[in-house]
Formats: sequence, C-alpha cells, structure tokens
Amino acid sequence: MASTNSLSVGQSLSGNQTLVSKDGTFALGYFAPAGSTWMPGGWLGVDLITGEYQSLTSWKSADDPAPGLFGQSMNPDGSDEYVLIWNGTNIYWASGLWNGQYFANVPGTREKTVFNFSFSHNKQRKFATYTINVKSIITRYVVDSEGQGRQWYWLSNTQQWQTEFTQPLAHCDVYSLCGPFGVCDGSSSDSICRCVEGFEPASDQEWRNSDWSSGCSRKSQQLRCEEEEEEDGFFDMPNMNLPPNSVALNNNNNNNISTEVECRETCLKNCSCTAYVYDHINGCSIWKGKIRNLQQLGDGRGESLFIRVSASDLRSSNTGHVAVALGVVAGVVGLLVIALIGLVCVYRRRKKALSASKTEGSSLVHFSYIGLRRITKNFSEKIGSGGFGSVFKGTLLNSTPVAVKRLEGAMQGEKQFRAEVSTLGAIQHVNLVRLHGFCSEGNKKLLVYELMPKSSLASLLFRHDHGSTELDWKLRFRIILGAARGLAYLHEECRECIVHCDVKPDNVLLDAEYNAKVSDFGMAKLIGRDFSRVLTTMRGTVGYLAPEWISGSPITPKVDVYSYGMMLFEVVSGKRNAVSGGDENTVFYPSWAAGKVVEGDVESLLDERLEGEADGAQLTRVCRVACWCVQDVEDLRPGMGQVVQILEGGLEVNVPPLPDSLRNMISSSRSDFILSLNEEQGGDITSLSAGLI
Repeated sequence: MASTNSLSVGQSLSGNQTLVSKDGTFALGYFAPAGSTWMPGGWLGVDLITGEYQSLTSWKSADDPAPGLFGQSMNPDGSDEYVLIWNGTNIYWASGLWNGQYFANVPGTREKTVFNFSFSHNKQRKFATYTINVKSIITRYVVDSEGQGRQWYWLSNTQQWQTEFTQPLAHCDVYSLCGPFGVCDGSSSDSICRCVEGFEPASDQEWRNSDWSSGCSRKSQQLRCEEEEEEDGFFDMPNMNLPPNSVALNNNNNNNISTEVECRETCLKNCSCTAYVYDHINGCSIWKGKIRNLQQLGDGRGESLFIRVSASDLRSSNTGHVAVALGVVAGVVGLLVIALIGLVCVYRRRKKALSASKTEGSSLVHFSYIGLRRITKNFSEKIGSGGFGSVFKGTLLNSTPVAVKRLEGAMQGEKQFRAEVSTLGAIQHVNLVRLHGFCSEGNKKLLVYELMPKSSLASLLFRHDHGSTELDWKLRFRIILGAARGLAYLHEECRECIVHCDVKPDNVLLDAEYNAKVSDFGMAKLIGRDFSRVLTTMRGTVGYLAPEWISGSPITPKVDVYSYGMMLFEVVSGKRNAVSGGDENTVFYPSWAAGKVVEGDVESLLDERLEGEADGAQLTRVCRVACWCVQDVEDLRPGMGQVVQILEGGLEVNVPPLPDSLRNMISSSRSDFILSLNEEQGGDITSLSAGLI
C-alpha cells in the first residue's frame, strides 16, 4: 500500500493512501475516498467562473465507501454559509451566515482557539477554509454515513481518533436518516431507527450495518381504497414531530372538512394517502406516498400522526390494546368522580388563598412573604443550604409539598429580579427542577420549587451506613444521564445559553422514582453577582472548578462540563473528591482515578458497595467521559450534548489522555495542591476549600 511522506496543507485522503506524521513517528490508520474528508487548508466552496462546487460526500455506510446520500457544500441559494444536505435536495443543517468573523453555528469559530476559520468571496471563488494554530495537532473533518459532520483529533498517546464536535448534534436532526417510514428516536436504548407499526426493514442486511437509508416497507402490500368488508385503518403515533411535504385540506375549501372523522375518511378514499393529522386550528392535513423524516419526540411534545396500515396489520397491533382500553375507560370514570369532589375542595381553598397570585403573563405564582412564612411554619424545617441561601420545606394550600429557597445577599433590583425569575420560570425540562413561584418584597427574595422526595444525589451517594447503598449501578447511570440531558438543555436548547456554575452531586436532586433534576441553575445571574463574586461563595470549590475559572479566564459552558466530569468520578466510586487516609495520606481522588481510566482499569474505580455489579460497557463509557470532561484544555472537553450521545451509545469514546494538572497531583497530597492554588491566587483560595470534603 502506498503512503505519503508527510501531511501537506490542503491534502485530501484517498482510498490508497495512509497518513504519516511529519517526523515519521506514527501512521494514521485512516482510509477514505476522495471527497469525504476536509483537511486543514482545504477549501469548501464554489468556483464562480465554472459554477463547479467543491463539496464533501459521505460513505454509503461505515463499511461501504460508495457515495452516500449525505453531503456538505456551500448553500446552493448563494448564501455565505455552508450546509449539510440530503440527496442534493433537502438542507437539514446550516453553518449560519459568515458575519465577517465567524460562522454563527459552527463550534470553535467564535473564539479563536486551536481552529482558525476564514471565508473568502472574490471574483473567482467563494469558499470557506480552516487552519490549525497548534502545529502538533492533527485533525480532520468528515461527513459520515449517518449524515453528521464530525471534527476529529488524532491522539498520539493512544493512537486513536477522538471526536471534537458533531453537527448537527442530534442524530434525528439529520434529514431522512431512517429512510421512508422509518422513525428516528434519539432516546431509544436500542437502535436509533425503527419501523412504523405494520412496516418492516426494506433490507435486513443494510439495517444490521446501521444503513437505514432504504427505510421500511409494508408487511402487507395490499391496501384497500374503497369501502369493503375489511377496510384499511390507521395507527396512532403520538408525540411526533410532523414530517414535511404535507397537503393541507383547509376547512374553507371545497372539501368542506370540519371534523377529524371527515379527515380520516378523505384519506381512506385516496389511494395515495398514507397518513393524516387533524387539529381544530389548522384543520386536516394529509401525506401522500412515502413519508420521510419521522421523529419521535416524547415527553408530551409533538402531535399525533395517523399512519395508514392494512386491516390485518392493524388488527394484530390492536389485539393487546383492548384490555388496556377497557381498564382506561373504567379508570377515567373513577377519576371523573374524584375530580368533581376535588374541584369543590380546590375552589373553596383558592378563595382563601389570598396570599398568592399569578404573575401577569406567566405561570409563576407571586407569593407574599407572610404566605411563605405560613406554608413553611415560620421556616422551621430546614432541608438544605448552599452558597446562595437556605432551603426550607413547605406545603401549599392544595397539599403540594414545595421547597422554599431564601436567597442571601441578593443584589438585583425589583424589576430585574422579576425579569430573571420570569426567564427561569419559562425553562421546562424533565431533568430540571421546576420553579413554582417567587417572593420579592424589598430585600426579602425567595424562590418556591417543586420538592424532591429523595433529596440530593449527594445525600444518598455519600451515606455509608452499614456498607449499603440504595443506588445500584442502573440507578446511578440513569441519574448521570438525566443530569447530562438537563445541562445539555441549559447549554444548547435554551434561547439564551445558561451556564450553571455549580454542578455537583448536591445540586442534582431526585424525585420519588430517582429521576435526576438539576437544581440551582441560573443563580449567579439571578442574584446579581459577577462570576468572581460567585467563585468565592460557592461550596463547590476547588473540587469541581475548572482550571480556567480558578485562573480568572472567561467563563464558558465548558466549566460545567469540567464539574460534571468530577461528579462522574464521585458517582462511580461513591467517594468525595478528597479521600482521607489520615493527615499525611489525603489525596485528590480524581487524579488517581483518571490514571486508572487511562490504564484501562475502570473496574477498580467502582464503588465497593456495588460488589462489582455494573454494566461493563456503560462503566467504561462513563469513566472515559469523566476523564475527557476534566481535560485542562477546554477545547478537548466534549459539549454536554456530546456527553449525552456518548452515554446513550450514539457516539464512540476513545481512551483519553491524562490531564497534566491531574498527573502533577498524583504524587502530591491534597494539602500541597490547595497550598499551591492559594499561593497562585494571592491567598484568596482558602475560602474555596470548604466544600471539598
């Protein structure tokens, strides 16, 4: 096999080449067809004279280098951005317009770190290119067979490639990833793609190779368009993101469709109609032929889509639902009776509830201070405390238990405080603690949250009573995955990115079913302190703070990633960051743990109370993610969205390098570590050590 002697700027990779570093010390075992990879110095754009596009094209599958359906090029509409595109027709991700300094949606282009992106538009060409500021780094960008663009780093110490960022982040954002009649479900623990009820994979072999582009075909090919003894039916798919290319049959057109029954019958009589949806605002919409880009949303989001299936397939799927339906009917009747009684009670109580009122234009309740004193029994039952204030248990008039946080040292004015509270109240996610309401009377500022029956992760994780724990591995994994999803929502899905600033087990709360709910997000901005002030009051301290924060560098979401990684070490081991073996043997635990991860000995990190009972693949992923999250260089840390993908098994994670700061601490005691930080910060770091043990 031929090989090059060096890696040249702008060089592309071809199927008969391998790459060797300029000093000849190692080979990069990667082979790719020309056109799938974008190397530093190469360009992606269009020749304005010939009209020819310089583009990328994916492989058909991970094992088949034939051209696939996904590609990347400059936007065909002439915009100054590049896009990911399916089958040359459907754009599903865009870099954002070039504003003279960066592409809005591309990681690494806003801050000039190791990547240096640029864009040029002259008479001959319009193109984007990038270079690397650190010569020792080898990197490449690939559009993979699953339609995602990935930037990779080469790790010389492990001789492996590691993903730096992925775009789009979620698999299901890729257009038609699962093919016609395939459903993309990012929360599935099995395959990300599945077939609609009544359908099966069009090619079992391709699906086994994770090539879902052929999609699904009907189990029963015969559909009936006219009313017969046994006509076609519809399978209800709730919580769906409606696919594109629907045909709207409005209420005011000649079809005169004004009910869901009429919408259903119209679809049945149309031989090409394969699905319908009806709502009272938009009326009836139908889909014809093959349906692509079906996405399962879950969590009560999305709409119900009715897919047309043959009577035989519908009958087989409905058999098991009859008993359930009867039970539901009986349950609904019982609930209606109870609800009527409850409504009377609620009405009477609300007439007396003069201490609380809804904030205008918001679902948040504005409590009076007197009202909160009453529901907390004069703040008599304290259930927690932190850098931002104390927490007390209370009970609303409707018997709902709540947690009332009394903020200490809040500096916001009334108008700004209400604005920030309103922003927090609008944030709704299954893995974030819900804010019920607030109180703001002069310097009395309080927040009212839903109460978590199982308290915090820390209270259960570090409780060593008789060597037992109620947190088995399955629960621990579910908790850390939930916390990651909550943080990813704050970082990547909120209208304005929210950096938590205090991620630790104490701020991961658990409901009655041990579902993780991240608490105390948005506190730094809410109470009106700058980050340097928050730094000196947080209980998280050195054990969870990223190096750039301690050194005074700008704060980004990657500080939360670092703290999350430190928390993962604690969840795996059941140990606090600092483990004492006597005054002379106290060590900074993550430094030892990270060394074990790099060595591949993750089993030795597992909490001894679990007696070795853990899923090996999950344990390896968690430990590697933890070590990647605590890298000294924030560019090497994954985003929280990537962390979720790795934990779910959607992204591979390689053996990480050992961070220099942890390597230096392996032979040092914790006291030496704190002393060195103290000296570096001019003596101000002492107050930070309180929460480490």
